[in-house]
Amino acid sequence: MSSRPLLLSCESISKQFGIRPLFQNLSFGLFEGDRVGLVGPNGSGKSTLLKILAGLEEPDTGTRSLRKGVRVGYVPQDPVFPAAMPAEEVLIQAMAGEHLEEYEKSARAAMLLGRMGFRDPRQAAGSLSGGWQKRLAVARELVRTPDILLMDEPTNHLDLEGILDLEEILASEASAYIVISHDRYFLENVARRMLELDRVYPEGLLQVDGTYSDLLERRDEVRRNQAEYQESLANRARHEMEWLRRGPKARTTKAKARIQEAHRLIDELDEVKGRSGESTASIDFAASGRKTKRLLLARGLAKSFADRQVLSGIDLLIRPGTRLGVLGPNGSGKTTLLSILAGTLDPDAGEIERAQFLKTVLFEQSRDTLDRSVSLRRALAPEGDSVIYQDRAVHVAGWAKRFLFRPEQLDTPVSRLSGGEQARILIARLMLQPADLLILDEPTNDLDIPTLEVLEESLLEFPGGLVLVTHDRYLLDRVCTAILALDPDEDGRGGARLFADTGQWEEHRRSLAAKPGAAPAAPKPVPKSANTEPAPAKTSSKPAAKRLTYREQKEWERMEEDIVAAEEALARCQEAVEDPAVAADAAALNERCVALEAARAEVERLYARWAELEAKLA
Repeated sequence: MSSRPLLLSCESISKQFGIRPLFQNLSFGLFEGDRVGLVGPNGSGKSTLLKILAGLEEPDTGTRSLRKGVRVGYVPQDPVFPAAMPAEEVLIQAMAGEHLEEYEKSARAAMLLGRMGFRDPRQAAGSLSGGWQKRLAVARELVRTPDILLMDEPTNHLDLEGILDLEEILASEASAYIVISHDRYFLENVARRMLELDRVYPEGLLQVDGTYSDLLERRDEVRRNQAEYQESLANRARHEMEWLRRGPKARTTKAKARIQEAHRLIDELDEVKGRSGESTASIDFAASGRKTKRLLLARGLAKSFADRQVLSGIDLLIRPGTRLGVLGPNGSGKTTLLSILAGTLDPDAGEIERAQFLKTVLFEQSRDTLDRSVSLRRALAPEGDSVIYQDRAVHVAGWAKRFLFRPEQLDTPVSRLSGGEQARILIARLMLQPADLLILDEPTNDLDIPTLEVLEESLLEFPGGLVLVTHDRYLLDRVCTAILALDPDEDGRGGARLFADTGQWEEHRRSLAAKPGAAPAAPKPVPKSANTEPAPAKTSSKPAAKRLTYREQKEWERMEEDIVAAEEALARCQEAVEDPAVAADAAALNERCVALEAARAEVERLYARWAELEAKLA
């Protein structure tokens, strides 16, 4: 129990829609100074839980308690503003109940908008991009100086600059908060306590005091213990089931209590199995098998809109194996560049040479190609009840299951699906198209972390070329061979610069901030940066970053320590077995032998796992 004052708590709350429970009997508290990250698979009820904490929804059972006088701010996933209202007025209206003079409200609004990066506080809210509307939504709540800030996916639609700004603002402005996010670097930087909402846990919630990395370590430990308990339970249940199957004569002298206990064990095993059934999406982009050495060559690309230079002098060479990440402030031309490379938009200047019969697949951020009026069945299989994947027919029910859709969802309108589910539909469509070049514009929006990890693996294994726009720094660093930053000096001239990874880009950003008006420091050289070929030199600097998942990287870093500890435990077990004092005690000796076998198996498991991870780095 924390010694800090309790601000907000929920006791045994449950919520379900229809016959499907989202969560049951959740209990936890938020204390003064808490900085909490909330994660969980899509559909686990994170957004609903946040609305309950904000007082916007009622739980089906249980209670929500808020300390008297505590003010709660809530940032929804999709904020809404009066279209014609200036950004400054949005904040002033949010302070309507405050005992402040008008000039004080204006000053506070102007100061916070400046901190959030708004250059024109009079700009109409309806004309702002999705990223700037998200900034405005955060500012609207912060200007009221809440004691608790609840944020649902605040990094969605934000560019990397916006995410870094948000990290700094949360560190200085928010006293306590809960944030839902799938951005792993963001969670690592802003959360000092983690909650994972997932039905695989007996209480439905895993709570860890620490960072996202600490959550991963604790999650592995908890799930390993659960697997061991399930195996033990299965052995006991199997023994009791064999006993129950014997004829009535064999059971006439047995206690009735044992029959009841056998049924209880079987029911508990069914419940544990039901909780432990984890599913992840199966993503595998189909390559065309093309052997061409050069897929796309761009020289001097330029584009302007309404006399504003968006792109200028962009040179690119995309080969099979090139994985180019693109980042830049909102409005810097990321989507414009991708549209030009995909051939759906013409540049004002420059030229593009494409390999003959180049097969390009484009994932559009806007999701405009998704007809929200049709059913999930028709969205996945427009032509019938099956799709053709890798030259064979797959029934739509099986295809849907591959992307974590349940059979009963097939007739659900797309409009009623979550953002993450709609993103999975678009990815499913892409997988049906063999490609030489993948062009992905923000494919990670609304995807949960398990699906992100599967997407990463698929992109790493894709043999063709890749151009990727995303604000997910971990994805960029793990997948991409080079980073192209658009308008890196924020001078509005549409230039571009290559970096080795997002860390190098952040160093460049800091150098600009530290020396206003001075020429920016030149970035470190990127191998073969002129043509964006895969950079062999990078594999020697951070080998694990390109081949291991986030969790595997943490596991690899502590593997030697874990093996040493396991071998020490094995040695202690061996000494315990050889102790003459227990030689005559059969029960004690048997217990120690069982422990010895378990310790030996753990050492063997760790060495096997070490070899498996080492093979990925070879």
